Amino acid sequence: RTALVSGAGTGLGKAIAILFARLGARLVLCGRSAEKLAATGALVERAGSTALVQPTNIRVPEEVDALFAQIERAGVGLDVVVNNAGGQYPQASIDLSDKGWRAVIDTNLNGTWTMMQRAARLWRRMAARSGDRSIVNIVAPYRRGMHGLAHTVAARAAVAQLTRTLAVEWAPDGVRVNGVLPGPIATEGLAVYSDEARAALARNVPLRRLGDVQDVAEA
Repeated sequence: RTALVSGAGTGLGKAIAILFARLGARLVLCGRSAEKLAATGALVERAGSTALVQPTNIRVPEEVDALFAQIERAGVGLDVVVNNAGGQYPQASIDLSDKGWRAVIDTNLNGTWTMMQRAARLWRRMAARSGDRSIVNIVAPYRRGMHGLAHTVAARAAVAQLTRTLAVEWAPDGVRVNGVLPGPIATEGLAVYSDEARAALARNVPLRRLGDVQDVAEA
């Protein structure tokens, strides 16, 4: 089986990709940094698997199209898509620029949508192949709101509803669509927050600690 993981160069995506490799899957890795993707690819190979690496900015539909074209050319198939790529930065909502708002929405919502749709189109073209297909969207917490993160909360809430909707629409085609909603996880992405903010995040978790990337990879 082949799993495509976006945002695979760091953090959650890296951990997810390596666990898939340990379990015997072939990997397709995408993300914006070729250097970081190459490092993850090397770890995948050390785990005994193979990796097709394709630098991709999911905000750009043409780059996503190029990614799926490369998957078809490589003939590795595709069984699982993990939409992990995303990004945000903390800022008071009243001070958010139009550019900043749109950049986060484009990545977290529009990029996820494009990846999902292109995967479904690929599977439609591969209809002769048997076996179920799965999409897993990694969705940041949104239900209680998050101070200074209006842009990402709006995008992630939309992804959650998109996940529910497409799970219903694509089920007859043998495509399962699920969401994983992690709490605050100790990744490189938390570096944008102060030590005080990170400590506050941990205090809000019942276990009084940040989650580990492996927690999410196992899910």
